[in-house]
Amino acid sequence: MSTSAETVARTKVETQSPTARIASIVAGVTSSSLDAQAIAAAKVLISDGIAVAVAGSTEDAPRIVAAHVKDSGCRGDASVWSFGFRTSSALAAYANAVSMHVLDFEPMSSPPTHAVSPTLPVALALGEVLKANGREIVTACAKGFEMQGRVLLASSHERGSLPFHTPGVVGVMGSAVAASHLLGLEPIQIQHALGIAASRCAGLSANTGSMVKCTHCGNVAQAGLDAALLAKRGFIANPGIFEAKGGYVETFFPKHFDYDALFQFARPFRFVDPGMAIKFYPSKYPTHFGIGAASALRKRVADARAIARVHIDIPEITDADRPKPRSGLEGKFSFQYTVAAALLDGRVGIETFTDARRFSADMVELLDKIELTRDPTRSRDTRNMRVTVSVTMRDGTTLSETCERPPGSWGAPIDPEAHRAKVSSCLAVRLSEAQTAATLELLGKLEELAPEDVQRLMTLLRGAE
Repeated sequence: MSTSAETVARTKVETQSPTARIASIVAGVTSSSLDAQAIAAAKVLISDGIAVAVAGSTEDAPRIVAAHVKDSGCRGDASVWSFGFRTSSALAAYANAVSMHVLDFEPMSSPPTHAVSPTLPVALALGEVLKANGREIVTACAKGFEMQGRVLLASSHERGSLPFHTPGVVGVMGSAVAASHLLGLEPIQIQHALGIAASRCAGLSANTGSMVKCTHCGNVAQAGLDAALLAKRGFIANPGIFEAKGGYVETFFPKHFDYDALFQFARPFRFVDPGMAIKFYPSKYPTHFGIGAASALRKRVADARAIARVHIDIPEITDADRPKPRSGLEGKFSFQYTVAAALLDGRVGIETFTDARRFSADMVELLDKIELTRDPTRSRDTRNMRVTVSVTMRDGTTLSETCERPPGSWGAPIDPEAHRAKVSSCLAVRLSEAQTAATLELLGKLEELAPEDVQRLMTLLRGAE
């Protein structure tokens, strides 16, 4: 395209309505738009998401959801990972997203949301059905991650500012964009896909700590994919859903929305800069700061039974102030519980969040000794947050540690070997050593995979028929 033609095209886009403009920008991002850095960053997130989904599939919620999906009798060519059957792309995306989010172990975006779980299952389920190659699947994921990141940046989203669980509001837009890429939707079709998706927003924060929370990502994965499939068939919605009266922005982000930030889509990709945090503990991300501080203390405390009192100083984060979680699952969202686990066990892993560990005698005893202070002067932004844990021993000795940067956080490059160990251990929950090695090999060259190689990867993840 000549310089003059590029200018005309850019001017045409800039004079469109906001929804039309973002749809045109999204459509213009192709697989050639991703440089080596973006591909590498996306592959880290994809391998992480797949691995935690495989590990998560052993939990009760994904087992129930998989059985429910299987009983629907829906035929199709999309794999339900670890459960040995295939179904429609939308239902597979739903079930796999539930598995991916149930452990709360997948990457965390900035501003905070779970951008991988609503997007990656869609790209892989639809990619499997359409027989897409690896590079197009990576591109679909990249665009889905980016849509969520840009919406949150444009809204100046802060923790707790939405009356809904964030993935329920932005995740559906990401999944719709990811599906739109693989379906090859035109800009006007993307406008309708976004319009359909916007009416599927949901997710009540009151269900945090229950099985329902993981379905928030499942619901929006399914809904966004369904929206794109409907748009492909000619189903229409309000084509100006962002700017419409009673539309997406007015309903969910009425105080502020910076369209210029949205229109910077992929310049650069938000999952590259500032990137996403990689979780090394399977719990709500702010609790990682408490775990980091408590883990440092654990090295200085010879005998946790000699602890007389524990005090935790946190920012004003009310939804993670849970002194007596009702279950191991709810413990994922408790500063008190995760700190107690780190002090008692010296580590926090998948096994930490079982009911057996939650109600063991030493855990019950230590939870009774913990006090917590929410300090409104401390930043709630996980990019510059800090949590302090202090313990007083029976002999009167007081020890204190503060964590400002847990492993895998923004600004702290992840250790490739540590991340590979996380991915490998999660895959090994379900896969044999040989299957794990084969999966890692395919994920390592995902952008180079031919359609038949993608099918092989899906066969490995699906498990026995």
